[in-house]
Amino acid sequence: MSGPTRVPSGEETIEFTFDGTSYHARQGDTLAAALLANGIGLVGRSFKYHRPRGIMTAGIEEPNALVTVGTGGRAEPNTRATDVFVYPGMVAKSQNRWPSLSFDVASIFGLAAPALGAGFYYKTFFGPAKHWLRYEGFIRRAAGLGNAPTEPDPDNFSQSAGFCDVLVVGAGPAGLKAALDAAEAGKRVWLVEQDAVPGGSLLRDPDPAIDPGAMVERIEALGGKVFLRTTASGYWDHNFLTLSQRLVEPGAVPPHGFAQRLWHVRAGRVVLATGLIERPVPFANNDHPGVMLSQAVRSYVRRWGVVPGKRVVIATNNDDAYLTATALVEAGAEVVALLDARASGPAAPAGVTVYHDARPASVSGRKHALRKVTAVIGGSEQSFDADLIAVSGGFVPVSHLHMQAGGKLEWNVEAQAFIPGSNPQVCETVGSALAPPPAPAVAPAGKAKKSFVDFQNDVSLADIDLAWQEGYRSVEHLKRYTTLGMATDQGKTSNMVALSRLAEKQGVTVPEAGLTTFRPPFTPVTMGLLAGAGARNAGAHVRRIPLHALHEAHDPIWQPLGYWFRPRAYPVNGETLQQAALREARTVRTAAGLSDVSTLGKFEVSGPDAAKLLELVCATTVGKLAVGRGRYTFMCREDGFVNDDGTVWRLAENRYLLTSSTGGADRMAHFMSYVRNSLRPELKCSVVNVQEYYGGIALAGPKARGILAALTGAEPPRHMGYAPGMLAGVPVHVLAASYSGERAFEIHVEASHAAAVWQAIEAATRAEGGAPYGLEAMELLRIEKGHVVVGGEVDGRSTPQDLGLGGMLNKAGGFIGAAGLTRPALSDPNRNNLVGLVSLDGPIPEGGMLIQRAGQSPQGHVTAAARRIIEGGAIALALLQGGHHRHGEELIVTSPTRGEKARVRVTSPHFYDPAGERYRD
Repeated sequence: MSGPTRVPSGEETIEFTFDGTSYHARQGDTLAAALLANGIGLVGRSFKYHRPRGIMTAGIEEPNALVTVGTGGRAEPNTRATDVFVYPGMVAKSQNRWPSLSFDVASIFGLAAPALGAGFYYKTFFGPAKHWLRYEGFIRRAAGLGNAPTEPDPDNFSQSAGFCDVLVVGAGPAGLKAALDAAEAGKRVWLVEQDAVPGGSLLRDPDPAIDPGAMVERIEALGGKVFLRTTASGYWDHNFLTLSQRLVEPGAVPPHGFAQRLWHVRAGRVVLATGLIERPVPFANNDHPGVMLSQAVRSYVRRWGVVPGKRVVIATNNDDAYLTATALVEAGAEVVALLDARASGPAAPAGVTVYHDARPASVSGRKHALRKVTAVIGGSEQSFDADLIAVSGGFVPVSHLHMQAGGKLEWNVEAQAFIPGSNPQVCETVGSALAPPPAPAVAPAGKAKKSFVDFQNDVSLADIDLAWQEGYRSVEHLKRYTTLGMATDQGKTSNMVALSRLAEKQGVTVPEAGLTTFRPPFTPVTMGLLAGAGARNAGAHVRRIPLHALHEAHDPIWQPLGYWFRPRAYPVNGETLQQAALREARTVRTAAGLSDVSTLGKFEVSGPDAAKLLELVCATTVGKLAVGRGRYTFMCREDGFVNDDGTVWRLAENRYLLTSSTGGADRMAHFMSYVRNSLRPELKCSVVNVQEYYGGIALAGPKARGILAALTGAEPPRHMGYAPGMLAGVPVHVLAASYSGERAFEIHVEASHAAAVWQAIEAATRAEGGAPYGLEAMELLRIEKGHVVVGGEVDGRSTPQDLGLGGMLNKAGGFIGAAGLTRPALSDPNRNNLVGLVSLDGPIPEGGMLIQRAGQSPQGHVTAAARRIIEGGAIALALLQGGHHRHGEELIVTSPTRGEKARVRVTSPHFYDPAGERYRD
């Protein structure tokens, strides 16, 4: 840029750095506004050709000005400079350049542009597999824009849920009115705005009759909630939306630990006041720094007091750009020409020369600064000295959320844009997103090779033409062949220009050319926000098991499991995870061990028709169970595939307890509710989810029976038997069930009394040479016994017969999934079956593929691998094509990604006590 561009003001300034140099900004500046105010026009480099790029927009649609903000673990790459507000001490740097922004060696790729056109990677990266070793290094070095931080993120991310009668997205004039009207009608209102202040277009074009601040105060006074710096990132079924709320700016230190919050919101009605995105204009070198969208220029002038250029050319096909000319003149800039592609338009602003039938053809500059604009006016070329060109090619309604909700789009001929149509959900679109201003179609005047459409991915009009010429004429094929709209901006500024070009090439209208699908998220969402507590105990919903404090005293290795944290192992004397797990498993095999199983899904089903409901839910027989008896069971989906497994117990004549896996507990809760309330509402029974009401303790091992007998003063029930009892002065349910292969019991007790029961069992167990064991030892035990686990062997594609459970099916049928199991494809002898593997020469790589010889297609995969607990040697469970009939075969397990392989023999999956004598002893 040339010279200072800030309108004088007495406001105090704040200091920040960009590429190591200190600058000053005003409170409320975006980084983009601050950079422009400091005369910085070059802010980044394009992805493929490393062309110099400047700030183009003033909002979330920015394709060029991507920077890294923050340092260390807080460094956030690919942050839009137009969507981050400057704060004291902000550290920002440009990216995708070396050694510096002004001199980037990789810009030499621009000379190779003819060879790097659309689909070049499909034409280049092929040949023998060994060539990929060469290609991979190049691709990895070239991939991406910014660099991901290597240090752990020190911040926490919160997740919350909410409900409202009306959710309004967008705090512009239409959104403010919709929210205020709903609040005054007595509705619970949430108003969501991604900017730091409300107002929307009013911040650019103020209206004396509308005071955004006063309207927000009124909404809040009526009980409404207003969320600023919050983006509606996804719109799902049943008016369920996800909101991404920034509690601090990227890279800043959060005062209370949380950087962002992810909201899950259910709304009675949704109002989308999402506004418009201005469309760029294609012409030669239209990606040059100094080429900006018209409304963005007006925003910098009116909102931030920044005049991005002194001599400005404006190019438009609509009336809105005339407002930009007025704003620039009022700010002291010279508008040297207003190029209107139409034959006529509104009256020219004072001091501005308007040229009709005029379009920009190219721009040029020196040292990344714009110097000249060349236009075609009435068929003749004319050049203008200018340091800025503000362009407006029409407007695109922001209909992403509308489409995510299942809504349809309608073509508006006058606006040359898709506008929201019908929507299957309780949702409506209001404001400019529904009524964009007219803007006729205009053919580009510049050269196709340097007329860019997707600025971030360097896709030009020539690339679209080449893709069409090579047969990629479906809009979906065009997108993938050219990478159009696949960058972080998801084509917000490029899609409509590209569709217009495709329609032109095909000789059809834009609707006939087609439209790609808008998918969540609307703008990029940081991985930490989605992970929540997935990496550590921070922010997201975390439920502590009743015995958490007792486990914590043993300093275990914790493992996140859904929203729970469970002990993975209890290392002692510097043991590794593997050493601790093996010791704990051996303790269970030789003495006794106790484990926390509180997180199992648990459902009490009671009433005269309880058995009928369970016969529908469970694929095994239930009705013939005697009081005080239980059995292993599993549940199928309606298509016949196994959904979950567990146990079912008859506690009394009309009262049953059904358990399921920890990971499937929520899914089973929905399933039980669906069966009870939708499939069989006439049944006289109730289903109560008691997962958190009961704490659960498993006691397993050859000494378990004696330990429990001494603690309860009664003979424990035999295998798969149930008995009530007293332990540590507390009523308990004793279930005799084994997951380990040893004599074992589950003791379920009211969660508030679980600590006393655990302490009593632990003391007695340690006295017999036993100890607590965690999930890792449990995994070793269950693999050796051949028990399946949801998510491993039960992967959503396995039938009971695949898992060797077909003999347990209720022969009378009638259960959910019975009809699905009759499909011929589910009886195919070559389906993946559960088998065991015994290693012939070393450890078995978990997740490895099963092949007969090198170069052969995989015939199955390893689901879980371990070492034998007592005997030593490597074993595994696997799903193998036709595996039930292949016992004795020798195969190879290979994991190319890890460079590991092992020779194995196919066996029964039951490696330990196949007759079940030990747990019946």
